[in-house]
Amino acid sequence: MRTLAILLVALMIWGAGLMAFVARVQRSTPAVEPTMADGIVALTGSSDLRIEAATALLEAGKAQRMLVSGVDPRVRRPALRSITGAQQDIYDCCIDLGFAAADTLGNARETTEWARAKRYRRLILVTADFHMPRALLELRSSMPEAVVQPYPIARAPLDAEHWWRTSLGARRMTIEYCKYLAVLLRETILGFGPGPTPRAAAPITPVAIPSTEAR
Repeated sequence: MRTLAILLVALMIWGAGLMAFVARVQRSTPAVEPTMADGIVALTGSSDLRIEAATALLEAGKAQRMLVSGVDPRVRRPALRSITGAQQDIYDCCIDLGFAAADTLGNARETTEWARAKRYRRLILVTADFHMPRALLELRSSMPEAVVQPYPIARAPLDAEHWWRTSLGARRMTIEYCKYLAVLLRETILGFGPGPTPRAAAPITPVAIPSTEAR
């Protein structure tokens, strides 16, 4: 009986946390207009809206350069321009592609290497609204010295306000919440250690996307 009571309390706490997580995602869009930054980072995923939004910010002069992190290695640079919708001169001069990241942790490492190599300290992070909490957590852990502005993008098939009405919404939000909790637990445990250990970053191809699905 006592074990059942403990399980019920744990389930209630988990459920309350899920509701708080969903509310955070709901409040995050539409994104607040970001202030000027050094660089923009777009994380690839199942929708091109992230890349298009990041490119629009670059063309609006919100930063000097842009990194698209998590590009499928099979994609060639000329083929990606149609996805970004960027003007040719801006695409050629100011957009880098990173092919090494295969997940959100890889995105954070790839972004950290890119930003530190260019001495960027102020970044705009562009990814899906439901993915933003975990992406922020990973990037701030990998690059604590950076000032990161979130620029979340709402994805039409996933209605954050009515996520529970569809199997896609319920599955995606629940899985993302569990992944977020796992990263949060990891960082909490590491916080009790002697101090942060720099993580090795994966190499970036300077000519630096379609990517792997949900991260």
